[in-house]
Amino acid sequence: MATEYLEHKLALLPDMPGIYMMKNINGHIIYVGKAKNLKNRVRSYFKSSHEGKTARLVSEIADFETIVTSTDKEAFLLEITMIQKHQPHYNIKLKQGTGYPYIKITNERDPTMKIVSSIRKDGAYYFGPYPNVYAAEETLHFLQKVYPLRRCNGFQNRPCLYYHMGQCLGACFKEVPKEKYDQQIERIKSFLNGNVATVKRHLNAQMQKASDNLEFERAAEIRDQMHYIEVTVEKQKIISNDQTPRDIFNFYLDKGWLSVQVFFIRQARLIKREKRLFPIVNDEIEEMTSFIIQFYHRKNSVFPKEILVPDSLPKDILEEMLPMPVRTPQRGEKRALLEMAGKNARLVLEEKFRLLELDEQKTTGAMKEITDALGIAPGHKIEAFDHSHIQGADLVSAMVVFVDGQPNKSLYRKYKLRTVHHADEAASTREVIRRRYTRLLKEHETMPDLVLMDGGAIQLEAAKDVLINELGLDIPVAAMVKNDKHKTADLLSEVNDTPQHLDPKSQGFYLLQRIQDEVHRFAITFHRKVHAKNSLSSRLDDIQGVGPKTRNKLLRKFGSMKKIAAATPEELHELGISKEVADTIHLTLAKTTEASEG
Repeated sequence: MATEYLEHKLALLPDMPGIYMMKNINGHIIYVGKAKNLKNRVRSYFKSSHEGKTARLVSEIADFETIVTSTDKEAFLLEITMIQKHQPHYNIKLKQGTGYPYIKITNERDPTMKIVSSIRKDGAYYFGPYPNVYAAEETLHFLQKVYPLRRCNGFQNRPCLYYHMGQCLGACFKEVPKEKYDQQIERIKSFLNGNVATVKRHLNAQMQKASDNLEFERAAEIRDQMHYIEVTVEKQKIISNDQTPRDIFNFYLDKGWLSVQVFFIRQARLIKREKRLFPIVNDEIEEMTSFIIQFYHRKNSVFPKEILVPDSLPKDILEEMLPMPVRTPQRGEKRALLEMAGKNARLVLEEKFRLLELDEQKTTGAMKEITDALGIAPGHKIEAFDHSHIQGADLVSAMVVFVDGQPNKSLYRKYKLRTVHHADEAASTREVIRRRYTRLLKEHETMPDLVLMDGGAIQLEAAKDVLINELGLDIPVAAMVKNDKHKTADLLSEVNDTPQHLDPKSQGFYLLQRIQDEVHRFAITFHRKVHAKNSLSSRLDDIQGVGPKTRNKLLRKFGSMKKIAAATPEELHELGISKEVADTIHLTLAKTTEASEG
């Protein structure tokens, strides 16, 4: 049910096309959608019953915003822009680019072949994409042996090694006619389009000749090249005589989950397929249409000559938004491929359902157990902090991030404490919380739904004080309390005065334990590195005549105490260190090393 505040906003919605942005209690945008009629679409979230992902979304909506557009096309483009900008939790998110490698023949006087990850408008020839990097590399190596172009860095007045191996046309020491490069490029294009019979005949003749001359190693090498053609170039069955590059999309929907299959057809072969699974909020036609449009609005996207889709999708809207024709095949090979993509989508989703229930218990279900125990709004992102030191020295802090019950290591952060010089949990907490969330405020980044401190009431109170009184942030904070056996026991929260006890057999308890173990591991690992480095520096500082400049010179040059100890006085002197100091360093470290080994 909508609150009174939302009811007033719903009454003011316009009968116009545009986008809507749903927000949670913390003001974070959690879903972006588009509508031909904003009033009808947005009201439907609060006036109808829902299940699955839509029900979870509605339970978190505390506010919304709308932006009116002139046309449906403008709404689509604005929706994609806002999804890419805010990365809302409930929207389908796509990675940048296809991730498939290409073979490129450069556009220059002496062209060369290389593997690249994307296509640019630079006049070069591009072949692919290939199913994986290994396939691209093997194809490139084969072409360099059979149809060489240039493999050297250019003119150097003498033949390069590759020229002697027959893998370079000789731009390293002579002018190669453009016609010769053009002939090779035409052969490469023909080969990559599947015309391999000529190459196989040529290689077979070479193998026979090498065998007749008793050059068995050369014959074996050619045999391996023949085998490569059979297993890599010819293994993909030609599915059509039509050479048109095309992408095929189909989908299957069940229980609120959308299963998508994308087939990539190149050189009349099915070279790759992508499969995606999403729990969706809108109906499958809108979600699938938005998916396809986003698919080609990513950076470095490669456009085929046409795309094939099932008849239920709005081809007119897709053609208006995309720079290629959109068709639905009615019969023949293309129709069979479209149906095959649909069957694969169904099989993938049925397999997913067998694992889904267990996965949800361990991730989103566990997260909800924690937020329920703390009496706070449902959330997705937890940031947890821990401090580490040895007898008050080398103080560090570390932060780990869990999103829907799973660690996101790309978001982890390490902190060398600047203002704290002895073991003080409250001061350490104040500094790291202040640094973390001041930065998020400055960069206008999304705040977490829960902050966890690996400690008791001291850290909890310090974190709350900085967040509320200094930064004006209303982020729920809790502390992970351990028992006398140093195991996770309870949650201490600013919402409830008494510790919240989680069932030790619950998924929420297991998640809390994983978070506590992970933040402790991350902090300890970071501390060991800092301590080792500081120990190395302090040992050098104890040597008479070694100041900060000399110490830094030694560390930059040798990198470790062991390597400095192994250096001769002459090598140390070459760094600009006086002979007397070099001798002192050498003798002191040699004694230290002998003592430690003894």
